[in-house]
Amino acid sequence: MNATGQSAVFGKRKEPHTVIIAHGDEIRHFTVRPWMAAVIGSAFAAVAIGYLLATSYLVLRDDLIGAATARQARMQQAYEDRISALRSQVDRITSRQLLDQQLMETKVSELLERQTQLSQRHGRLDSVIERAEKEVGAKLPDAAPAPQQKPDVRAEIGAPADGGAATVSLASLGAADTKPFSLWSTRTDIKADDSSADRADKLFVAINQSLRSIENEQLDRVSRLADTAYENADAIKDALASAGLPVDSNFGKDETDVGGPLIPLDKAAIFDSKVKELDEALDALDHLKSEARRLPLANPAPGHVVTSPFGVRTDPILGTAALHSGMDFRAPRGMPARTTAAGVVTRAGWAGGYGRMVEIDHGNGFATRYGHLSKILVAVGQKLKAGDEVGETGSSGRSTGPHLHYEVRHNGEAVNPLRFLAVGKKVQKYL
Repeated sequence: MNATGQSAVFGKRKEPHTVIIAHGDEIRHFTVRPWMAAVIGSAFAAVAIGYLLATSYLVLRDDLIGAATARQARMQQAYEDRISALRSQVDRITSRQLLDQQLMETKVSELLERQTQLSQRHGRLDSVIERAEKEVGAKLPDAAPAPQQKPDVRAEIGAPADGGAATVSLASLGAADTKPFSLWSTRTDIKADDSSADRADKLFVAINQSLRSIENEQLDRVSRLADTAYENADAIKDALASAGLPVDSNFGKDETDVGGPLIPLDKAAIFDSKVKELDEALDALDHLKSEARRLPLANPAPGHVVTSPFGVRTDPILGTAALHSGMDFRAPRGMPARTTAAGVVTRAGWAGGYGRMVEIDHGNGFATRYGHLSKILVAVGQKLKAGDEVGETGSSGRSTGPHLHYEVRHNGEAVNPLRFLAVGKKVQKYL
């Protein structure tokens, strides 16, 4: 009996919860199962949590929006500050580039102007130096040559000719020593880590040094030529004066009583002054050469022995003391007798004791005579140059054998030809 009661208890089924709804005669019931309760509870919990979150968001939204707005404002301000700093930096770089460009354009213009001046000077010096070397008679070492064509300095340093932004590339600077002209063959100490401005400055310095060197060489060359011309002129003047021969006393005279304020000259004025000085020196030398060439300074019989000098001697025919008005040179019959200076033939024929004689007027009262000729080859009035043949030696007239009788006369008076021959030896290298 007990067993039967226990089985009834343990075997009893638990009934599910049932919800009964009565409305009038209608009765409805719902069975609530555990999973439905869990779902409904979860839904209510989710709604509650969502409500709480929405309420919290609505409460804290203003604070979040304010914080986000403040953070965005700070970021925007930082960006604007950075942009302003970059703009300022760009403006500084642009201003510096403009200044560098203007400075570079100025330097390029100066270099081009100086180079043009050097080229013009070189062209001007060609004729002057050619004349100087001809007059002086000694070729001086060549100075630095002028450029065959004007190199483009702008292209060399990277500055466009249209005035755009100037850029200096390392390749263009490093290639400066490949130019054939010495102006561009100057090596510089440009380094790879130098800035563009530094490389440009070093290149400009190198080019300026080359231009200055060429200018100094040109001035030095002109000065040396002028000094040499003055020295030659002084040598000719001193030789003529020492022999008592006429020379322009006012020519080349030093004027020491002078004065005035000091006015410094620039390079162009110095160059013009030096060229003018060279012209004056060449004029002086040319004048003295012309004066010397008009004098009978050459030897009428070079390489032949003087058999009878000028002065008192024993007459070869009478054996008594007599004045010998010229010099006798031993010469075989038929040897050419040549004039010792340019002049005009005033006598050509038989002249007593001279035999066949030629007299030449050289101007300024100077004349020469060539006596005892066997043949006369010129006529009266004929113009001769120095070295022209006037006749052939012989023994005509009052002579004891073939020789050349040579006389120098000044204002009709016989003078010692040896004095002229000695001066001729001194000045021959200058003429």
